[in-house]
Amino acid sequence: MPTLHELLQKADFYKQKISSARPLAKEELKSLDDYFRIGFTYSSNALEGNTLTISETKILLEDGITVGGRPLKDCYEAVGHGAAYDFMLELARQQDMKITEETIWKLHRLFYQKVDADQAGQYRSIQVYISGTEYIPPSPEDVPQLMKHLADQIHSSRSTLHPIELAAMAHKRLVDIHPFVDGNGRTARLLMNLILVNAGYGVVSIPPIWRNDYINALSASRRLNDIEPFSKLIAECVIETERDYCRLLKL
Repeated sequence: MPTLHELLQKADFYKQKISSARPLAKEELKSLDDYFRIGFTYSSNALEGNTLTISETKILLEDGITVGGRPLKDCYEAVGHGAAYDFMLELARQQDMKITEETIWKLHRLFYQKVDADQAGQYRSIQVYISGTEYIPPSPEDVPQLMKHLADQIHSSRSTLHPIELAAMAHKRLVDIHPFVDGNGRTARLLMNLILVNAGYGVVSIPPIWRNDYINALSASRRLNDIEPFSKLIAECVIETERDYCRLLKL
C-alpha cells in the first residue's frame, strides 16, 4: 500500500506531464471541460443515489432534454450541478482566487436552486442526521461560526498543506459541518475541485463504484482525527483522473 507521500509524488509527476502539453487550443480545452462536466456531474450525483446514467446526464446537459421515467428531482440535480460546475471552473482559473463563505453559498445555491429555491445557499435551521454513520453533525446554531472558521482555515492552510491535502481537508470539514439541509456532499466535491483546479490539477471525480471506500475513508479520518486516510483516497482519485487526461491528450 503506497504512503500518502508516494501518492502525492505520483499525482505531481502526472501533473507535470499534463502541464507539458499546455497551453491547449481553445477548442480542445472546451472539449475537455465539457467531457469532465458530464463525468463529474454524473458521478457526484450517482454517489448520492441519483438515478440518471452518464448518457442521460449528457443528453440533459448538452441538449436540455429531460429523460422520460426519471424523477424530476434527479433532472434538476443534474442541471443545477452543471451550472455549479461552470461557476467552479471559472473561479478556479482566476490567479488570485480566494475562497470565502459566499463562494460556498453560491456553489450550493447554483446546484440546489431548482430542487428547493428556499433552501438553496441557506444554512440549515434544523438538526440533521447522516444515515449509515454514528457521526452527528453540529447543531444549527454553531454552523455560521464553523463555516467562517472553515473559510479562514482554507486560506491559512494554503501555504502549509499540499493542494491535494488542502482539498481533502476542505471537503471533509464541509461534510462534517453539514451546513445545508441537503446537497452537502456535492457542494464539498465542488469545493474540493475548486482548490484542485486552481492548483493546476484536473477536475477530479470519485467513481460511484468507490462509494464504500469513500465513506470508509471519511469515517476513518473522523475516528482517528487524522486527515490522512481521506487524503490518500482523494490522491488516488486525482491519479485516476490524470491517467484519463493523459489518455485523452495521447500523452
